[in-house]
Amino acid sequence: MTLIGWLQTLLFFALVLALTKPVGLYLFRVFEADTQPLPRVLGPIERALLRLCGVRRDQEQTWGQYTAALLAFSAVGLVVLYALQRLQHMLPLNPQGLPAVGPALAFNTAASFVANTNWQSYAGESTLSYATQMLGLTWQNFVSAATGLGVALALARGLTRRPGPEGRKTLGNFWVDLMRGTLYVLLPLSFLVALFFVSQGVLQNLAPYPEHTTVEGVKQTLAFGPVASQEAIKMLGTNGGGFFNANSAHPFENPTPLTNLVQLLLIFVLPAGLTYTYGKMTGDTRQGWVLFSAMSVLFLLGAAASYAAEVQPNPALTAANVVQDGNLEGKETRFGVAASTLFATVTTDASCGAVNSMHDSFTALGGLVPMVNMQLGEVIFGGVGAGLYGILVMAVLAVFIAGLMVGRTPEFLGKKIEAREMTLAMLYVLVFPLAILGLSAVGAVLPQGTSSLNNAGPHGLSEILYAFTSGVANNGSAFAGLNANTPFWNLSLGVSMLAGRFLMMVPVLALAGSLVGKKAVAPGPGTFPTHGVLFTGLLVSIVVVVGALTFFPALSLGPIVEHFLGAAGKVF
Repeated sequence: MTLIGWLQTLLFFALVLALTKPVGLYLFRVFEADTQPLPRVLGPIERALLRLCGVRRDQEQTWGQYTAALLAFSAVGLVVLYALQRLQHMLPLNPQGLPAVGPALAFNTAASFVANTNWQSYAGESTLSYATQMLGLTWQNFVSAATGLGVALALARGLTRRPGPEGRKTLGNFWVDLMRGTLYVLLPLSFLVALFFVSQGVLQNLAPYPEHTTVEGVKQTLAFGPVASQEAIKMLGTNGGGFFNANSAHPFENPTPLTNLVQLLLIFVLPAGLTYTYGKMTGDTRQGWVLFSAMSVLFLLGAAASYAAEVQPNPALTAANVVQDGNLEGKETRFGVAASTLFATVTTDASCGAVNSMHDSFTALGGLVPMVNMQLGEVIFGGVGAGLYGILVMAVLAVFIAGLMVGRTPEFLGKKIEAREMTLAMLYVLVFPLAILGLSAVGAVLPQGTSSLNNAGPHGLSEILYAFTSGVANNGSAFAGLNANTPFWNLSLGVSMLAGRFLMMVPVLALAGSLVGKKAVAPGPGTFPTHGVLFTGLLVSIVVVVGALTFFPALSLGPIVEHFLGAAGKVF
């Protein structure tokens, strides 16, 4: 470990902290203020698009209507993206003449991008045409991120709104949230970031792939394409799907240390800003800073643990008497150990999944950290929207436990947390491990699952567990030793991604609908404060305990036992 390595992490965190308030204020103005930013420029566009769709901005929806609109929109997106892949050989913008994508892979990819997961069982540059990349994947990168924003805001409104004399029980309008998230937030920021990426050397063209002769006299084909435009929303929307198979380890996607830093900031900037937006919505910004603080503690612990693990030498090379300066296997020498472990931590704290190194090549404990980050529910800043509504569900659990401790009915922002709210919160919590562990068990015993493994023993189990964790957590990163492009893995991972997205969104929206109609009571002597250090500690403890108790047995059979076997000189 070096001072420069630690300073990289601290610099990154300082930049995130500095951006949290201004980004949060901007998001608050976009979604909650009477007048949105740039009203003379973007206002007419918003009104025209809503009028075209037959949507009134002042017509709000109940949680059931909001959910129905979200599910219908996502279902149509799933079908359209599937059709684009199956028909790409008949569509324009396919200079390489790439054939249609197979049915199982097309389903997996459609489910992946609609669910904001961007798991890729294929090499993008040799599988998908420019039309599919732009009209299908990039489109879903925008709208899936905007959908997550909407759900987070709906839950925040459920917590912060008061019924009023008319008994209002609405949570906003899904179509308005979707439109504003895309038009005011994701599109302009992605446009600026794409220009910056192009200035740094990221590709952006529609040219056919050129063929060159190397210095050895070998013919080599270079993949081109509209990379910068997809790269910008890939990171900003915490999507993670790369234009190239190597993702952010590819020099055409991530050419310099500066682009690497900007990509890291893009992953965290909206999730961090949303915590301040939530604080503004409550009328007490301390409520938002508590969430930010809890996320920050977990992030810094994970970053330190990952870096400490990866500066250790690779046990396989140690056994061969190779002198090493840390575990450099699977890492880009442009970035080194420190920037690679920071990227792995950030991308799995958020539901992004972009990678600039191969997690399968990490040490056992180094690979454990990204896996645990996801298994904690990706509430450590998390995906766009998903991180906020995930940590708020954990906060509901925390105030319930605090209420039991003091012998009072638990309250959150003055609203009583009762049986219905706890049922919905626990449903959200239980769907996650049930899907991960259940599907991992199936993958570990069926020959259709184990036949795709390149490693035996505990590392092979880690590859299976990581794959389904990544799918259900809507992350999209992978342990590369698993060949997921088979019918079994494409179908099972596709189902896991849809379950992890929508079977968890529905309880969140139902919870918001249950809370929005409740009257707020004034705090009393026994009210547990939710804006201080004590609640931050309780919230961190709840997140860790829920994840540790659920997944520790499985982790013990995978990366933990692999670590001890490696220390004993046994490498799988």
